[in-house]
Amino acid sequence: MKKLFAALLLLASATAMAAPQLGNEFLQTAKTIKTDNPAKIEVMEIFWYGCGHCHTLDPLLTTWVKKLPQDVYFKRVPGVPNPNWAPAGKAFYALEALGLTDKLHAQLFDAIHKERSVNPTVEAQLIDWITKKGGQDRKKVEEAFNSFSNNNNMVRAMNTFRDSGATGVPALIIDGRYLTSSSMAGGNQAVLQTADYIIENVRKEKSGGAK
Repeated sequence: MKKLFAALLLLASATAMAAPQLGNEFLQTAKTIKTDNPAKIEVMEIFWYGCGHCHTLDPLLTTWVKKLPQDVYFKRVPGVPNPNWAPAGKAFYALEALGLTDKLHAQLFDAIHKERSVNPTVEAQLIDWITKKGGQDRKKVEEAFNSFSNNNNMVRAMNTFRDSGATGVPALIIDGRYLTSSSMAGGNQAVLQTADYIIENVRKEKSGGAK
């Protein structure tokens, strides 16, 4: 019995030691980012369609998102740290405007990384692909790429990337205040576990509990 108790204490100690640490597995964002719904906990993914790591994380993230509790919501924002990433960012917002995100988000990742049929830095190729795969009129897709709304969203995306303090993608921003990534956390599963840990602590904070 004593051996069992000692083993449980050791396990508890190891678990406590394994808890993600601010400054290691996650950081505070460079600036606080305003969330869409302050009453809930926002999880934001900053990604780029041309990023192989984002492609690998996407199915795991999608499964994880489906299990989020009611007080947590998820959103994606394209990373736009430089002009070469802008066409894929515009593609993301065009998919949203056309109501094609659920249908084509994962397919676009595959087209770029598995089929290698689309260059994410070439806007014309992205427009062609969405036109064909989405069964859309090309002019309608072009309008979605170049709309006032798309341009505004791109400006916000650029500001979000800057304010987050992210140095790469994929990155997760929790409650507009905490930044983590697979590289910081130690892998794709680890980053989701780190996000769970941050969410739990933010929930305690919002409810007035201990941080």
